Amino acid sequence: MNVLDIQGLSLTLPGTARPVLDGVHLTVAAGETVALVGESGSGKTLTSRTALRLLPKGAEVAGKVLVDGEDVLAMTPAQLRELRSRKAAMIFQDPRAATNPLRRVGDFLTESVTLTKAMGRADAVERATELLDAVGLPATVLDKYPGQLSGGMLQRVMIAAALMGDPVLLLADEATTALDVTSQAEVVGLLDRLRTRFATGLLFVTHDLGLAAAISDRVAVMYAGRVVETGPAETLFAHPRHPYTAALLAATPALSGPAGRLTAIDGQPPDLREELTGCPFAARCPLATEQCRTQAPAAEAVGAGHLAACHHSDRLEGSTAR
Repeated sequence: MNVLDIQGLSLTLPGTARPVLDGVHLTVAAGETVALVGESGSGKTLTSRTALRLLPKGAEVAGKVLVDGEDVLAMTPAQLRELRSRKAAMIFQDPRAATNPLRRVGDFLTESVTLTKAMGRADAVERATELLDAVGLPATVLDKYPGQLSGGMLQRVMIAAALMGDPVLLLADEATTALDVTSQAEVVGLLDRLRTRFATGLLFVTHDLGLAAAISDRVAVMYAGRVVETGPAETLFAHPRHPYTAALLAATPALSGPAGRLTAIDGQPPDLREELTGCPFAARCPLATEQCRTQAPAAEAVGAGHLAACHHSDRLEGSTAR
């Protein structure tokens, strides 16, 4: 069963000429990790936040966002509180910005479940202690203040906090960006182990293709508010079938192979103040034709579980990422 099922999601903000999110389709199954990748501004974070209905002021939204089979966009405030405290949780990018420096870690961990009366204080403390152990931290951390912990330790606390309500869905929004490389590897490995242990679906939002490859079962690539390619991680990284995915991979540093300059993606992403006609990547794509500039491509199957929204995906067939 899919713990997250986004169907035809569109989101428009005041002052924009086109939707910020445009017809997004995305699923995450129980116990599965899906990486959502793309350049900054592509719509990754907004897509993940719709699962908790954390929408910008004035946003107009259409489509369906189902978490554990329930439509988030149709929920009442009481149902949203239940969703956010028990069924879905987000791990934010900067753990220090998400915690109160004047409150102890124990209070932070137990607050949501005690306020919603999901647990009594004693049970909440016991649960928090168990989860700290699961993320590799001692129970003494409960009495610490956030400023007494390193960035890696505090991000582990954030993961424990997200698991307090035993959610079916975890949303990790650039959860490793503020960490050093060693801490990044530790947190990614921890998320992978916890996802398996608790059978939780994980949507891992990142711009780092290396991290996406390390943790994900499937990958969805976003560009200009649209999902342009999805597929099994191993297949998509080895044989991309959308020019944007291929360009991202070509611009990624590789430890093996000949040394040389990285391949840059020419141009800029489309401005939200401009109308889009045809494929959003056409202005930057080396394969673009007149058809690309006038007709928006639909996502079509290019392999087992592999979809690409490109008129010329066949020209990339058999291509191999460097």
